[in-house]
Amino acid sequence: MSVTLQNIITAIHAKANIDNASGVIDNVSIDSRSQQNNNKTLFFALVGPNHDAHIYIEDLISKGVKNFVVNYIPEILNDKANFYVVDNTLAALQDFASYYRSLFDFPVIGITGSNGKTIVKEWLNFLLSPDFNIIRSPKSYNSQVGVPLSVIAINENHNLGIFEAGISTSGEMIHLQKIIRPSIGILTNIGTAHDEGFSDISHKIKEKLKLFSGVDILILNKNKTVEAFIKPEIKIFTWSTNDRTADVFYQKHTFEDHSILNITYREKSFQVRIPFTDEASAENSMHCILAMLYMKYSLETIVARVSELFPVEMRLKIKTGINNCTLIDDSYSSDFQSLKIALDFLENQKQHKKRTLILSDIFQSGLSNEELYARVSHLIVSHKISRVICIGEVISHFKYKFLNPVSFVSTEEFIAAFDSLEFANETILIKGSRQFEFEKIVSLLEEKTHETVLEINLNAISHNLNFFKSKLDPKTKLMVMVKAFGYGSGSYEIARLLAHHKIDYLGVAFADEGIELRKAGIDLPIMVLNPEMTSFPSIIQHYLEPEIYSLRGLKAFLKIAAEKNLDQYPVHIKINTGMNRLGFDAEMLPELIAVLKETKLVSIKSILSHLAESDNQEDKTFTNQQISDFDRLSKTITESLKINPIRHISNSSGISNFPHAQFDMVRLGIGLYGVSNDAEETKMLENVGTLKSVISQLRSIDPGETVGYNRRFSAKRKTKVATVPIGYADGISRLWGNGVGYVMINNQKAPIIGSICMDMLMADATEINCFEGNEVIIFGKDPTVTAIAEAIHTIPYEILTSISSRVKRVFYRE
Repeated sequence: MSVTLQNIITAIHAKANIDNASGVIDNVSIDSRSQQNNNKTLFFALVGPNHDAHIYIEDLISKGVKNFVVNYIPEILNDKANFYVVDNTLAALQDFASYYRSLFDFPVIGITGSNGKTIVKEWLNFLLSPDFNIIRSPKSYNSQVGVPLSVIAINENHNLGIFEAGISTSGEMIHLQKIIRPSIGILTNIGTAHDEGFSDISHKIKEKLKLFSGVDILILNKNKTVEAFIKPEIKIFTWSTNDRTADVFYQKHTFEDHSILNITYREKSFQVRIPFTDEASAENSMHCILAMLYMKYSLETIVARVSELFPVEMRLKIKTGINNCTLIDDSYSSDFQSLKIALDFLENQKQHKKRTLILSDIFQSGLSNEELYARVSHLIVSHKISRVICIGEVISHFKYKFLNPVSFVSTEEFIAAFDSLEFANETILIKGSRQFEFEKIVSLLEEKTHETVLEINLNAISHNLNFFKSKLDPKTKLMVMVKAFGYGSGSYEIARLLAHHKIDYLGVAFADEGIELRKAGIDLPIMVLNPEMTSFPSIIQHYLEPEIYSLRGLKAFLKIAAEKNLDQYPVHIKINTGMNRLGFDAEMLPELIAVLKETKLVSIKSILSHLAESDNQEDKTFTNQQISDFDRLSKTITESLKINPIRHISNSSGISNFPHAQFDMVRLGIGLYGVSNDAEETKMLENVGTLKSVISQLRSIDPGETVGYNRRFSAKRKTKVATVPIGYADGISRLWGNGVGYVMINNQKAPIIGSICMDMLMADATEINCFEGNEVIIFGKDPTVTAIAEAIHTIPYEILTSISSRVKRVFYRE
């Protein structure tokens, strides 16, 4: 990219606060964390209901960024940079992308629908890449922000584009159409995703079809309902499995590990083998086949290439590696754009100073190899990569451009040398094109645990955080609780994400939790809510801030503070207002105040209390009395000591149900993880954790045969039993067994039968088409932890925090 500032000003209709508009921009950014931000970056300060990127501008200026598209100019920065003022920074980003797209003239495939967009895009990229230099959306960059960023990555050497577009409500697609301007359209499955944003299915169809207003051809599953809304001037190319009037007709025959598609097109019949058995993969394959037919590929080429399709991993995953390593697994993608995204993701993982990049040859960049690997080198330097392991003939030729390079011609050569490479105490980013089979490298580097994993969606964490922040007064501070191993979700990675979002405090239960966060490089203020007096020296050593809830505890801390010659060390005073668990009662306050008046060893950073039933919306009397008592008692302390500390009492439910009780700070806990006691609020939150396992074994039992300990289940019919390697030692309550609960296999409910064992459970999969090794969902979107908790008469907290540490946590970003 190389665009003059003058052209940008015109394209986005900006009022420029700049002396000289003759400069050139070669990078566009919306992410303040990116190490790719520099003096030729144009930063769009996006504003949403839950965020405002203007707060990052001062930091970005200090890092060398000079050009900003803004809604307003922060007062103290007026003469510190070049500002381009617009009414709406998102609209300006889209206008710029539309202008940039107009500079290029080549075929573009535009894809939309409810499901399958990313898979069809990735498969088309694989199928067509031998013949084109393709620019495509990275991962699932299909939103109002993702589409412009995808299109802005086009360069002059690309000759085919593949972009996906996703919408969640009316009025969005028209903006994406102006940016993508597809010549070939593909409409995938129309399902229930984002139904709440549309009045009915007809409304959704009409909105999605706006992407194709200017296409030469529209590829879709033949459907009378959809076709009724397609304008007559748009030419369609249809497929079907039941309507022989479609342009392409097919029938699917399923085998254990693959399917055969018998296809008829223009009176010609041919067979395609796909390595999948599910209906969705067959449909996605047909979209790709029709695109290839339209582009006049031979049947022989189509058959050969489609047979090599593969499962698409749409997420960057963080995994625990051998020898105290952290892995970032992006092993199926190695294009330049996704490398930039993965390196920015790596930047947020600060657990290890040492960073290794394992990288294969990069294809379809649209650049010469010399220019491509020069740019890769620049990225590697800016992200402070310690070591680069190059795999592939081309990248090995350019290894001299990298720091501390090691090169191998093939993955097999790397594997042969693995023992000599010494991986330990580092973060390893693994990025490889599909043909290099980097999953073999991931398998070598990944810590060996059993096949059950708890997947944590970092995007959902950000969404939920912003949802609750939107309920707060702008001046209200925010503490987020990461105690109990982040409510079972893992504390290090979540704490790093929270640090980026500039929260004010982290809260942990015990000192060792805070110490581990410090060792992982977390430098946010950390409050220890339940410190044991024996931990006070360690608390001071790692600059944690203890909650003080008794005179005994205060005097013990003051004694140690005196021994260490501390001055104004931050502590937090807890008042008991009715929880009757920890805290100073009202009659203790005179003695507390007297002790504090006589010392300068500590500084009262905050005064807090704890709500006992903030989730009770039917009778708020007790909670309102707690709030009133806290206000009165905390003022007694502040007025007596003439101090102005932070005051806080609200938890997740309190934020929503008692907005008048925000005081100076609130404490967000379970809400961050997508759990609320309010059904309507739950709809606004996103699921964070999905507990997954696999089918270890399938067996068939006859009527009268039993399953599990004490033979608690007896089959009444011929039953297919799926054994899953997860049990009560992993945190699955035995109360959820024997017909009470269920797991999900291939999107279908499989009732749990018999007693849940220590390491296994059994499910009835009689009505489900499944095989050994298939994925099993224990909880997530269905069943939710709330539903499980209700069924076994407990609370979601217990479900989440019970998940054993032997269950591997995998963090990912969509």
